[in-house]
Amino acid sequence: MSTSMPGPSALPVPVVVPATKAAAWLVVTALIALAVYYFIGVDQGAYSVFGKDMHIHEFVHDSRHFLGFPCH
Repeated sequence: MSTSMPGPSALPVPVVVPATKAAAWLVVTALIALAVYYFIGVDQGAYSVFGKDMHIHEFVHDSRHFLGFPCH
């Protein structure tokens, strides 16, 4: 008695995303990436969009050094 694994019964169907939806995802992803880049790489307290508040700077301080951004 020999048993064998059955083969695939159907071919996989690719996911088709409309161009408008793909463009929306691209824009949203780019905006989030730019915001993350700003808060990690640019925001230094003195140049902050929040004034002299250093909370964001201190929160991402170690990641700034890890990624090679100077901050002091």
